[in-house]
Amino acid sequence: MVEPLKLGLAGLGTVGSAVVRMLHRSRAELASRAGRPLELVAYASKDPPKDNSIDLSNIRKVADPVALARDPGIDVFVELMGGEGDPAKRAIEAAFGAGKGVVTANKALIAKHGVRLAKFAEEKHAPFSFEAAVAGGIPIVKTLREGLGGARISRVYGILNGTCNYILTRMEREGRSFADCLKEAQKLGYAEADPTFDIGGFDTAHKIAILTSLAFGTEIDADAIHIEGIEQVSLADLEAADELGYRVKLLGVAVRTQKGIEQRVHPTMVRKESAIAQVMGVTNAVTVDAEGLNPLTLVGPGAGGAATASAVLSDIADIARGLTVAPFGRPAAKLVTVRKAPMQRHEGGYYIRLLARDRPGTAATIAKRLAEQKISLESIVQRHPRGEPVGEGKGGAVPVILVTYATTEDAVRKALAAVGRDRVISGSPQVIRIEKN
Repeated sequence: MVEPLKLGLAGLGTVGSAVVRMLHRSRAELASRAGRPLELVAYASKDPPKDNSIDLSNIRKVADPVALARDPGIDVFVELMGGEGDPAKRAIEAAFGAGKGVVTANKALIAKHGVRLAKFAEEKHAPFSFEAAVAGGIPIVKTLREGLGGARISRVYGILNGTCNYILTRMEREGRSFADCLKEAQKLGYAEADPTFDIGGFDTAHKIAILTSLAFGTEIDADAIHIEGIEQVSLADLEAADELGYRVKLLGVAVRTQKGIEQRVHPTMVRKESAIAQVMGVTNAVTVDAEGLNPLTLVGPGAGGAATASAVLSDIADIARGLTVAPFGRPAAKLVTVRKAPMQRHEGGYYIRLLARDRPGTAATIAKRLAEQKISLESIVQRHPRGEPVGEGKGGAVPVILVTYATTEDAVRKALAAVGRDRVISGSPQVIRIEKN
């Protein structure tokens, strides 16, 4: 008989409970794929299982996750507690110290400590896998780490947060406000009671930080990412995007430029006919551009117990088969420091929505300020939000939509600052970048 791979699991939330359920339900199939049985022998959890139907009566409970990680009775420590610090970090370090493999879904921890942990794992010749940390059921980590090893990647971008994509989809399809759609997402369990981490773009930033390292061979630098959330996206923006042939998505983007690696998270306009624009609801998608290859887009469930548990079990099966690679696709010591491309030098098209004061000379002043920064316009549209009578804009102001040809972030910000000082607009302009795809 082949010896089973013995697992110690820390964390019995949604994902941890789903892993236990799949290990029980698909025991024979998993053993066939892994080449040996996968056996959960111990667990640690401060709370009862999220799914109270799972049977843990024959599984040994360990009070402390760090003690579980060192337990001589396990081969692989599965960390599903979450959090960028302790006890998850200390438990993973303990597992490596004991020469055990680690599988985790902890994006926050990988984004902050992943490179240092990878170095420790490599020193101890211990497997370290985190497919489930990015985009749930989409195998993007393995694709970048192993499947595209010979390709020079120029850009990786995607929809990496199902909560934001769900909200933007409902707003677009049903003409409902951001606040209404957020409340619905919370009611359905797609958004937390405090949704800041999701809607503020921080969850997406953790994920794009990890993908940047895998794609470009750089050390993770989450602080190098420009982050904007979707809180300021309005129905007026979605309606204008629709009329212009675009959709608005919250994208995480990492792109190789002559100035360095540009990493950014923000609402983005994408052409309706593009693959990424077709991804609706809570679904995630990641597109990889590489020299000599057509764009590769992977689409699938980005979160949820079953999808994430599937990714966890895929990593465990690889370890069972003896298939281990460097966690970031190359030795951690060979990862280079990110050369950050300044956001001010970002180049691309821009959508600008502003409320222009309805008085002589306003249009000429706006045109002059754009021309001073050498910004050319692809289109200019005067429009009113649906249901608002013409002539009843805010404070006598007229809604105007500008779409620019490729220009720089610095030029747009300088032009709009000058327009603001000229007092020919009301309020703050809305700016959404346009992504080529």
